[in-house]
Amino acid sequence: MDVKSLSNDELIALAANIREQILQAVSKNGGHLSSNLGVVELIIAMHAVFDSSKDPFIFDVSHQCYAHKILTGRSLETLRQFKGIGGYTNPHESECDYFVAGHSSTSISLAVGAAKAVELKGDERIPVVLIGDGAMSAGEAYEALNELGDRKYPCVIILNDNEMSIAKPVGALSKYISHAMAGPWYQSFKARINELLKYAPDSAAYMAKRLEEGIRLITPGMLFEELGLEYIGPIDGHNISEIISTLRTAKAMKKPVIVHAQTIKGKGYAPAEGKFEKWHGVSPFELEDKEKKAEVNYEITRNSRIPSANESLKTATQIFSSALLSLAKNNEKITGITAAMPSGTGLDVLIKEYPQRFWDVAIAEQHAVTQAGALAKEGFRPYVAIYSTFLQRAYDQIIHDVCILDLPVVFCIDRAGIVGEDGATHQGAFDISFLSALPNIELAAPTCEADFKALLSWSQNTAHPLALRYPRGRFICDELKDELEIDACEFKPYKASFVKTAQSDLLFIGYGNAVGKACAVANKLGGANVVNLGFAKPLDEEFLRKLSASFKTWYIFSESAKKGGVGEILSSFINENDLGVKIISFEYEDAFITHGKKELVEASLGLDAASIAEKIKAYKSAKK
Repeated sequence: MDVKSLSNDELIALAANIREQILQAVSKNGGHLSSNLGVVELIIAMHAVFDSSKDPFIFDVSHQCYAHKILTGRSLETLRQFKGIGGYTNPHESECDYFVAGHSSTSISLAVGAAKAVELKGDERIPVVLIGDGAMSAGEAYEALNELGDRKYPCVIILNDNEMSIAKPVGALSKYISHAMAGPWYQSFKARINELLKYAPDSAAYMAKRLEEGIRLITPGMLFEELGLEYIGPIDGHNISEIISTLRTAKAMKKPVIVHAQTIKGKGYAPAEGKFEKWHGVSPFELEDKEKKAEVNYEITRNSRIPSANESLKTATQIFSSALLSLAKNNEKITGITAAMPSGTGLDVLIKEYPQRFWDVAIAEQHAVTQAGALAKEGFRPYVAIYSTFLQRAYDQIIHDVCILDLPVVFCIDRAGIVGEDGATHQGAFDISFLSALPNIELAAPTCEADFKALLSWSQNTAHPLALRYPRGRFICDELKDELEIDACEFKPYKASFVKTAQSDLLFIGYGNAVGKACAVANKLGGANVVNLGFAKPLDEEFLRKLSASFKTWYIFSESAKKGGVGEILSSFINENDLGVKIISFEYEDAFITHGKKELVEASLGLDAASIAEKIKAYKSAKK
């Protein structure tokens, strides 16, 4: 849609229309609501001043890009649905999406890279960034600002301040001075004065510098100015004419410019307006229900599995939260850290109960892991609760600050496996692959509530780094316990065990939540022997050697990538010990996994229980 020729009144009407489209789509399909409603005018203004088909439009995290999708000709009707429109930017979906995004605080670094390419090519393009104040809590943003301020590449960064955490309004005078200092007259005047001061005594140059610093003291942009960027703001992030005028000024400056816009989260939908965490990511809901009856979670954590008839069943996150709280009451050495996901990881309950021992360190996974290493060295038992997809950001710290010194940090890896509608940037596929290669670390995965509680209790006294992975939503074994006829699963450290036995030559080895799927497949085939591996590192070698004497084909079930996954870990063990066992793995192939309901995505990959059962029948037929 071309918005450049629209009048201000037409732009205001367009904003209202876009908000209505967002509300209709998110209420139907779920998604990020309050963040998208809050940036509608900012995105319209971006399209009015810049050209998304030419200028790099870079959205930080990009969960707030729904208005951009609408303005670039995409309907939100299939938002977050399997084979539909994704909830984040993706160049494979549209050429107007500059970069794939889903993790925080990468946008300014991308803008620096784009600006360097623009300069090398001699283009007239200019990168424009939309970044939230929350994303400014991560170190990568400041690494990028530091270089940008030094090299002075033309770039416009819109800072969406919807929590007033960067700077509060300091009055009309501040706003006026900020705009005046960013304007062409002042910039030209400043350039002439700086040229004259080259020939003036040092004392005159010093006094001029001090005068300018004194003026800037009453504006809220000192941090950015000290980093070498121009600053404009704060401006009203819902006043389209003001935003457009400001962006035109910033664009004409041909420098790196921060435009500080203050907005209201959830703007236009009263129940979601303001600092209501529950409206950040939501499941489908009734628009007319002002109290919102639908399940609400912080980071699109709606359970994608069909709800169990037993609604008293807890999700894996809820089990973790309540079990760790119980342990913390009796063990003062237990501490906990999360990175901007207190509700999503269940750590919010512990932060409220023990604020001196449990912390949210903002979007700073690297910082979270490194400080956990120091806590462990001092004799505490830190539990680092981070989604699988976000733990990737702290890989160096896990190696350098935890594993080398063999420090007993417990990594609580939430959202392991397919997480559904958030797609490729959020699927928890790789934690086994990237962690299993590290010396000293141990890897375990619970299968059900009882198993998880026992594992957490044992983890208080481990001697090494420990990584526990568990799914989004409920454990399959808990949901389908009666149907699967699972034997009691008794947790024993470093031990594998049978959870289902049968008069069959089929052996299924499951890890974590996939033990439940292995049992479901066994039922479809009329019976199979199912083993809970328990630990992927170290392996229960004695148990596995005994298995190899009776079963020469092992079928592996794990909600993780095949490359470097459980199947390859077991293959390596088999080869090293010359056990003569064939491994057939039902893990994820070497590709990124799309968005959509977990059941639909698994079926498309041939990894649902019915598809796996058919594959096993085919394998057995081929052997005869």
